[in-house]
Amino acid sequence: MFRNQYDTDVTTWSPAGRLFQVEYAMEAVKQGSAAIGLRSKTHVVLASVNKASSELSSHQKKIFKVDDHIGVAIAGLTADGRVLSRYMRNECINYSYTYESPLPVGRLVVQLADKAQVCTQRSWKRPYGVGLLVGGLDESGAHLYYNCPSGNYFEYQAFAIGSRSQAAKTYLERKYETFMDSSRENLIKDALFALRETLQGEKLTSSNCTISIIGVGEAFKVLDQETVKGLINEFEVVGEEPPADEAAAPEQGSDAAGPDQGTPAEPDVAPMDI
Repeated sequence: MFRNQYDTDVTTWSPAGRLFQVEYAMEAVKQGSAAIGLRSKTHVVLASVNKASSELSSHQKKIFKVDDHIGVAIAGLTADGRVLSRYMRNECINYSYTYESPLPVGRLVVQLADKAQVCTQRSWKRPYGVGLLVGGLDESGAHLYYNCPSGNYFEYQAFAIGSRSQAAKTYLERKYETFMDSSRENLIKDALFALRETLQGEKLTSSNCTISIIGVGEAFKVLDQETVKGLINEFEVVGEEPPADEAAAPEQGSDAAGPDQGTPAEPDVAPMDI
């Protein structure tokens, strides 16, 4: 995207009916490391890729606990995600104190969307540069929502956001019909396979991914590294060979692919460490 006379203010419309500052915020989500969510009838799994800005630093936390029945995975500006997750946590506490029951997931998502929308209509504010995958469980079952910086929200069976998320979406679209009846283990397995698709050649290890789960009779928790390592080894996510038809395709096109080997790779981390 390039600067133009209509992108200096979030309240200025372009002649084409666009708000460029909001679109820039949505672009920040695409620059962040990938986050994935999928749900069955009884469980929701959230997963994220851990990317460090340098070899000397630790990675930023991408999955947050909101309540025992709600968790959130983010892609985009980590600081914005941290502020919004704190807001969600406060809303859950206040609702629980007032009504002595857990806050329904859909109601929390609407409140979050309303908060994001205000930032698209005030000249002294900027849109939140973060996308949130909100997973939770309430009386009506398991839910997975995506909250956009524009203030829109959508409910999904499975979804992926962040950099290189299209590869994960392709995998999820291929398998989504089986998710509703999936067991806890199979849901985690599909999350790991989808996460691997976003790495493009890198090995999936317990140190470069985070997995969390919520389920019926199971409060939100982030799986520790040893558990994730065991799951990766059990499912053979790292060493699984591609299907025969997929393996044959690169061999046939190996000669044609030669000139493209010098194409620069997509940057892993955006300038603001998102």
